[in-house]
Amino acid sequence: MKVAVVGATGLVGSKMLQVLAERKFPVTELIPVASARSAGKEVEFAGKKYKVVTPPDAIALRPDVALFSAGGGTSLEWAPKFAEAGITVVDNSSAWRMDPTKKLVVPEVNAQVLTPEDKIIANPNCSTIQMVMVLDPLHKAYGVRRVVVSTYQSVTGTGVKAVNQLMDERNGVEGEKAYPYPIDLNVLPQIDVFQENGYTKEEMKMVNETKKIIGDDSIRVTATTVRIPVMGGHSESVNVEFEKDCEPVAIRRLLGQTPGVTVVDDPANLLYPMPRDAHEKDDVFVGRIRQDETQPRTVNLWIVADNLRKGAATNAVQIAEYLLGKGWIG
Repeated sequence: MKVAVVGATGLVGSKMLQVLAERKFPVTELIPVASARSAGKEVEFAGKKYKVVTPPDAIALRPDVALFSAGGGTSLEWAPKFAEAGITVVDNSSAWRMDPTKKLVVPEVNAQVLTPEDKIIANPNCSTIQMVMVLDPLHKAYGVRRVVVSTYQSVTGTGVKAVNQLMDERNGVEGEKAYPYPIDLNVLPQIDVFQENGYTKEEMKMVNETKKIIGDDSIRVTATTVRIPVMGGHSESVNVEFEKDCEPVAIRRLLGQTPGVTVVDDPANLLYPMPRDAHEKDDVFVGRIRQDETQPRTVNLWIVADNLRKGAATNAVQIAEYLLGKGWIG
């Protein structure tokens, strides 16, 4: 099994290499891919060193699958070229997510939409993935009508430059900035660029991707996405209105039986999900499950996940595992 990782030197690309090794994906030959300026550098995978190559060289090596995490521009340019060569692409950028001809997949939720003909498969936005992991079983049981979500997102979602900015500020060092304002001891109510409707691109991703993944355009979603000075994971406060009556006890029981979801909800003992506890874990953690006392059939949830793992790398590898299990790659 030849596996290409496009963007192998970045934060998510590096995490993809780690997850491939941890999950023992059957890689016989790794093809790390990056821009021309990184060509020739070495990355380590499963105890061996591999030289970074450019996208044209990677296509010539004919990998079975290519995991992309190199930004939307790179994906728009190169994913179709990989696909034309018969290589299945799992793309972590926003380039193909809302393309009606491309599938947007969280394996636990909607892997069944995939077919052998899908050569470019979109990996959803990190904050959307963790939310739909919890919403999907609840939607099947109670019917989700409306979702109000506010996010508290890690600087790792922006990349290495943002991590460096936070640590520079913490250490009193002048350095390159990823954000227009300081992030340490601060909160930035902007993730991605503002749209004409006053929402940011990240907020609209959560609105549109949730409907596409769950497969129900009637679900109403409104979002406020916020960057906070944290590393290790994204957190979300989610208010959900259902069509049917529901009790927190039943919701805890249902989510406790949901693969990939861990319930941490014991206020009496001060137990609830936190980013530091989700760090380097693949599950989505949910707690603070309680009735909204202002209106019927509505609950509040607190959802946390490692945005580099389930929010990105692990989800992409799980898609590749599904394709492998079906015999569609390799």
